[in-house]
Amino acid sequence: MHELSIAREIIAIVDAEMEKGHFDRVKAIHLRIGALSGVDPEALTFGFEAATMDTRLGGAKLVIQQVPVRANCRACGHEFTVEDLVFLCPQCQSIDVDVTQGQEMLIDHLVVD
Repeated sequence: MHELSIAREIIAIVDAEMEKGHFDRVKAIHLRIGALSGVDPEALTFGFEAATMDTRLGGAKLVIQQVPVRANCRACGHEFTVEDLVFLCPQCQSIDVDVTQGQEMLIDHLVVD
């Protein structure tokens, strides 16, 4: 379960931000996770809750925004949302596309006390 190691990395990043920002409590951690990231949001939430139990991040919530896959067609320039992992331009039917969104996994912002 690689989500537990991801949860631990999130905890380390947030701990560092807590030290830098001089705040004691984090209510929520807002994440943006792309559909192609390979991260299971439920497993990540479970791993985060387990890893933060009895720590200063205990009780903090992960708020996960799932980011859909978007692509840009190299042939016609059309930008589109990829449906069902079919990387086919709906405008010109080309498969020559660049993925522009959906692979990310980042901390968007924190809600603190």
